[in-house]
Amino acid sequence: MTAGPAIVVRDLRKSYGKVEAVKGVGFEVAPGEVFGFLGPNGAGKTTTISMLCTLVNPTGGTAEVAGHDVVRERDEVRRNIGLVFQDPTLDGYLSAEQNLRFHAELYGVPKSVMGDRIRQVMEMVALWDRKDAKVMTFSGGMKRRLEIARGLLHSPRVLFLDEPTVGLDPQTRAAIWGYINELRRLEDITIFMTTHYMDEAEYCDRIAIIDHGEIVVVDSPEALKAGVGEDRVQIHTADDARAIAALRDRFGLEAAVRDGAVTFSVASGEEFVPRLFAELGMPIRAVSVARPSLDDVFMSYTGSTIRDAEAGGAGNAWMRAMARR
Repeated sequence: MTAGPAIVVRDLRKSYGKVEAVKGVGFEVAPGEVFGFLGPNGAGKTTTISMLCTLVNPTGGTAEVAGHDVVRERDEVRRNIGLVFQDPTLDGYLSAEQNLRFHAELYGVPKSVMGDRIRQVMEMVALWDRKDAKVMTFSGGMKRRLEIARGLLHSPRVLFLDEPTVGLDPQTRAAIWGYINELRRLEDITIFMTTHYMDEAEYCDRIAIIDHGEIVVVDSPEALKAGVGEDRVQIHTADDARAIAALRDRFGLEAAVRDGAVTFSVASGEEFVPRLFAELGMPIRAVSVARPSLDDVFMSYTGSTIRDAEAGGAGNAWMRAMARR
């Protein structure tokens, strides 16, 4: 690792016609850090990671990865990074070992160490016993583990994970992160990941919340949740509009319908609930109180939850623009 940051981004931009997918983002990632981009689909996460990996040219700004400029030194950047794509890119007709051997040859891994390195990374993700099996016989979780092993094969300094567990069940997602944390312990590596899963973002040392192509805040998950401060209360009633008006008039609280329930934030939520039942002036069918989460952080900074943002589709404007080109 170099003494300086593993990644340096300054005012990075990408436009597709009149649509700005990434609007001048800037951040640094320290060597050995797990840094995450958290945001809904279409927020600019994959576009940013594509620019950092030299797959897409920026419209403006600068970025350096492992000390090399992503535009002027593309080959050097590629030699120093590993990339696990959001969509599978393995050859299902080849065995697991053949997929890795092909990758090793492309990256110029010396033949004298290739066999040992292939075994090392496959053991790291617990797939060595399936090395001769065709990839088409693997489960989704096994394929993702093999892709992570492939990304590590040439000993990169920075590993990019674009939505590393998308489409996997919660148990498999947890297992994948067990392997990722273990490789972080064994390999001297920086990890940059994108996700729209709140629980996955908790694994990061720091996260940048990105929405509509802009970074709205960067900090550790713990610091971001502590900054929200208030509890989130959700209530179910027969008349959501009336409940929202009553919360505003009787308690001075701003509420909105989130995830199918009237949602608002208040200090000491559990202590507030008895007063809520006594003074709201209408029946409450159900109530829940939750401590601040990253979803609350996202809502605090953007005005919506990630689920609402994805349902609204506003973040996918650039995708629709590209489809019309």
